Amino acid sequence: MLKSVKKINVKNKKVLLRADFNVPIKNGKITDNSRIKAVMPTIEYLVKNKAKIILISHLGQPKGTKDKKYSLKLIADYLKIKFLDDCLGKKTQKTIQAMKPSQIILLENLRFYPEEEKNDPAFAKKLADLADIYVNDAFSVCHREHSSVSAITKFLPSCAGFLLEKEIKELSKILENPDRPFIAIIGGAKISTKIKVIKNLLKKIDYLLVGGALANNFFKVSGYETGKSLIEEEVLGEAKKILKEKKIVLPIDIVVENKKPKNINEADKNEIILDIGPKTAKLFSNYIKKAKMIVWNGPMGMFEKNGFAQGTKKIAEAVLNNKKAKIIIGGGETIVALKNQKKGKNVFISTGGGAMLKFLEGNVLPGVKPLIK
Repeated sequence: MLKSVKKINVKNKKVLLRADFNVPIKNGKITDNSRIKAVMPTIEYLVKNKAKIILISHLGQPKGTKDKKYSLKLIADYLKIKFLDDCLGKKTQKTIQAMKPSQIILLENLRFYPEEEKNDPAFAKKLADLADIYVNDAFSVCHREHSSVSAITKFLPSCAGFLLEKEIKELSKILENPDRPFIAIIGGAKISTKIKVIKNLLKKIDYLLVGGALANNFFKVSGYETGKSLIEEEVLGEAKKILKEKKIVLPIDIVVENKKPKNINEADKNEIILDIGPKTAKLFSNYIKKAKMIVWNGPMGMFEKNGFAQGTKKIAEAVLNNKKAKIIIGGGETIVALKNQKKGKNVFISTGGGAMLKFLEGNVLPGVKPLIK
């Protein structure tokens, strides 16, 4: 159980709320506001309960320099709230001291300071000095030992916002008490980032459906031709060990560069595998239909390219058509692939890609640990 913001008296208190406003921006416009929407229930609760709300976040990778391209002013304009062009300094302190109850201020990008990503206690203390209470509602950065996520909890009474509470509650269902049959669908490009998750999930699940470029590694160790497809040589030994597990279901056909499907044993040495084939989509869909719990992270192919999106599309249809299962979906690419799809109440979309993976490895995240009762 996490210490909840609901259990703390926030009236007239300065509340430092760590959000994640690291949203995609194109030509000066926010192209996906889901992370902003996700933190709104906590912001609205604090407004209603007369807190003085100081929002902090990062945007992109400015690498410790004040780069206007990564300014959070665009987010403040979108939210129609006051913006301060620094997260520290006398001007910031003075403005915060003059705040009224229910007022909201957004401070400038934390990562303009190199200390943020170093989990620097002195920097964390300066941030903490701005407020009376710290609330973490940025699940997507909870796997990072950063000043505004980890070190800051040493200097202020700390608790979780509603989004963080919900993320931990939903993801814990996977590890603690899953409904069965329990299916995991793992895709994406790199097996190295997901190997620990696969190992931990194999202890819990009934079947693991593998797609995306990471399946190439399993093809390779099974003796199939993978041509010029993406392979991670350094993890092939690990992939071979994992493949002994009978719960793994691999694609039986593939789509290569010429966009024609072929059986897995027909791949050519000059080809690149870019999607699962229609037979695999059907095979995977049969497992998905019977599932009572589904966790999905990673697309089935290079969905962003025309001709290689069918695998991901068919799996998405099968997943979202299962109205009886508890469904948890995470990972930036997977969410993008599902952007225009209608999702039922049985579907939970996690805001954290890397954080979700680290949690499913069985780790207590650095941003979550200090908030446990």
